[in-house]
Amino acid sequence: MSEAAKGNTVIVHYTGKLEDDTVFDSSLDREPLEFEVGAGQMIPGFDKAVLGMKPGETKSIQIPSDEAYGPRRDDMMVTIKKEEFPENVNPKVGQQLQVKRENGHVFNVVVADIDGSNITLDANHPLAGKDLYFDIELLEIA
Repeated sequence: MSEAAKGNTVIVHYTGKLEDDTVFDSSLDREPLEFEVGAGQMIPGFDKAVLGMKPGETKSIQIPSDEAYGPRRDDMMVTIKKEEFPENVNPKVGQQLQVKRENGHVFNVVVADIDGSNITLDANHPLAGKDLYFDIELLEIA
């Protein structure tokens, strides 16, 4: 029976949890995930975890934040004036928004704080700075 190696296309089921066992994502209620091992399609720790697995094998792993979405970065926080928002947008703390840059690139932010007319937006990935826990089952090496 072969083992998953870099360059293989694999099909897995997974459940991702936080340290407190809160599930943030799972493929169990939908189609399994298919990806190429080592192609940069997955967070580095997930890629590494699948290496050497055989079809039918299951594994539970912890992925430190530096092998997941990295640390939270202060340079991903920006404070702007409320007047800079479109008139039809009334931001609230915790609200998710999409911001379009001058170059047309769109990215997601969360309203982190509102202080008078100053609004702080957080562009960090929601899982940045967190260790992640995964239960992985390798279904198939395609």
